[in-house]
Amino acid sequence: MSETQETSAKTSNDKTALPRRGRKPTAKTNQTTSVGPDLDDVGLFINRELSWLEFNRRVLEEALDDSNPLLERVKFLSIFSSNLDEFYMIRVAGLRRQLATGVLTAPPDGMTPAEQLAQIRDRLEPMLASTAKCWDSDLMPKLKQANIEIVAYADLKRKQRQLLRRHFKREIFPALTPLAFDPGHPFPHISNLSINLAVVINHPDGEERFARLKVPPIFPRLLRIPTEEKAEAYEELGLAELRTSNHFVWLEEVITANLDMLFPDIEVAAAYPFRVTRDADFEIEEDEASDLLEAMEEIVGQRHFGFAVRLEVDDRMPDRIRDILISNLELALFQTHSVGGPIGMANVIELFQLDRPELKDPPFLPHVPTALAGEESIFSLLKRRSVLLYHPYDSFSPIVDFINEAANDPDVLTIKQTLYRVGPDSPIVKALMEARENGKQVAVLVELKARFDETNNIVWARALERAGVHVAYGLLGLKTHAKMSLVVRREKAGITRYVHLGTGNYNPVTARIYTDLGYLSSDPSLANDVSDLFNALTGYSRKETYRKLLVAPASMRSEMLRRIDREIEVHAAHGKGHIAFKLNSLADKACIQALYRASQAGVKVELQIRGICCLRPGVPGISENITVTSIVGRFLEHSRIFYFHNDGDEEILMGSADLMPRNLGGRVETLFPVDDPAIRDAVRDDILFTHLRDTHGARRLLADGSFESLRPADGSGLDTQRLILKHRRSWRRKRKPATE
Repeated sequence: MSETQETSAKTSNDKTALPRRGRKPTAKTNQTTSVGPDLDDVGLFINRELSWLEFNRRVLEEALDDSNPLLERVKFLSIFSSNLDEFYMIRVAGLRRQLATGVLTAPPDGMTPAEQLAQIRDRLEPMLASTAKCWDSDLMPKLKQANIEIVAYADLKRKQRQLLRRHFKREIFPALTPLAFDPGHPFPHISNLSINLAVVINHPDGEERFARLKVPPIFPRLLRIPTEEKAEAYEELGLAELRTSNHFVWLEEVITANLDMLFPDIEVAAAYPFRVTRDADFEIEEDEASDLLEAMEEIVGQRHFGFAVRLEVDDRMPDRIRDILISNLELALFQTHSVGGPIGMANVIELFQLDRPELKDPPFLPHVPTALAGEESIFSLLKRRSVLLYHPYDSFSPIVDFINEAANDPDVLTIKQTLYRVGPDSPIVKALMEARENGKQVAVLVELKARFDETNNIVWARALERAGVHVAYGLLGLKTHAKMSLVVRREKAGITRYVHLGTGNYNPVTARIYTDLGYLSSDPSLANDVSDLFNALTGYSRKETYRKLLVAPASMRSEMLRRIDREIEVHAAHGKGHIAFKLNSLADKACIQALYRASQAGVKVELQIRGICCLRPGVPGISENITVTSIVGRFLEHSRIFYFHNDGDEEILMGSADLMPRNLGGRVETLFPVDDPAIRDAVRDDILFTHLRDTHGARRLLADGSFESLRPADGSGLDTQRLILKHRRSWRRKRKPATE
């Protein structure tokens, strides 16, 4: 497809058109019948990719918001850039693949891959301009005022340059490998997301030559440097001993300034930074793999070699050099972005590591609920009552303690666990291996296909296998995304099962920055369901219905639709219909249409969707009873809560699943009911409804797909995250547990 073709496709889906191509959903009529609006109308659905871009715009807005601490703004700018890298590697690459293969699967909004790619570029251009302006004109000057400075190499003093040249010769030069490109040297492979220099050489034979030099990722991108006055002191010590300076220089600038060492006796005319983004979404044919673990290791190794989907170049790069890259990477001009500042802004997260607490959000200590802080065995406690944990306000340590206690309790027979993203140094995995050493039966389902965590999971899978743990990899063709643990214990009254079910991963690091819910219980029906599901995942089972659990892909979608329809029926009979969901993403067409029907029936629908939302709220006759808000703040809102008023017999479900086709049809997911009245009331009032009232960090989705801030002009408003953080030791209202 040419640039003209792709650009012309933009006009077919302007985000301000409602619905697409200017058509309003209206009642269809003929001579004899009249029916309601067509809920299949493509104009009723926001495009998934464009909705994600709007989410990332909200992340960028946090970087632009000068009410946030300075280094938190730098962090959000880094997150915006990192998110965008992944978006290109997965989503844009997928659209390019559809174009190349001719497999054109139309989404509910009806946009073709070409239309989506054109709209993506159109939406991104002003965002990238805002990013550059934010960094150059806002953050950099404020960082300098705070005595944190990224100095241009040209502005360094003589002694600083001498020190950097010495450091370059000792530490950096040995790791560099220039690769020439000429008739005797093929165009080198450019690995995914690597920072590179396009080096232009004036060869003695009179011809201009080209070489590529990769900036080694083994070094920090921002190289810490001393002041001119202190430079001499580090000539012998080396820069590795410099730990206090808050002055930096970009690594690629240091390399550029010393290229004469790499190209002796040859004139280096110029060097221009560039970066390539490649397809990183590889599917494995599981039914053809004799060993899934080995197959995944091979797939992960191929990630640097996918086809190119984006080229970022320094805006000073001459067209002739850019064209060499475009031609050899088999890209088109419209897949190239000229960048006026540093390329690969995700690396500015390195500044966040500085010990400058006054420039960050205030630190806090997660709360350990009183019931879990004493000497009482956690199993004794769970025999009396279930426990709700709300991370990061509540500590993740009770979950680690739960597995540790099980590993060392002589009465525990079996531990079963799912692992999706656990991190590189997991206390949960260590506890599971210790349990095996202590003679427990331990079975762990490791999801090898957790994108970008495959390497960690492969390492842990092999370590668990070496420890004698029974390791399984789930069901053929499905990712296991459910978050659950099961402990089987022999007690005087007989065998008792204990469970942990959650909305987030078993990862203590992300548990400090993601809001997630964890539920510990000995409820026999729930525990038996979890036991049955583990047997289905590790063995052979065709079980599709459970006592309490909703399990995808078997029945979760149908059960969710049934509950929405029930709310419609109850509202028709008694009024006061109310549905409230707090999710990461909403894109499943059947679920969106069910919510439209609920709105048409008069049911109040409140949705808080952090990321992707393909539903259009506020469309007359369709969704005027639906409101959608999104919170992007200090913590990543990651909880999933589903509330149904049900004529006062309220039902709340929590779990691992969003309402996305992949969650409902391509993953093993769980949702579980919250039956304890005290916990149910706390989830409803202190978490769900409190977040729905947020007016500080929340934005409201409009029918055209854009968002408006709910923050009052004076900057006040209800900041839910700050409120709960302030009252984290008592965020639950004082309610007596139903089991006591």
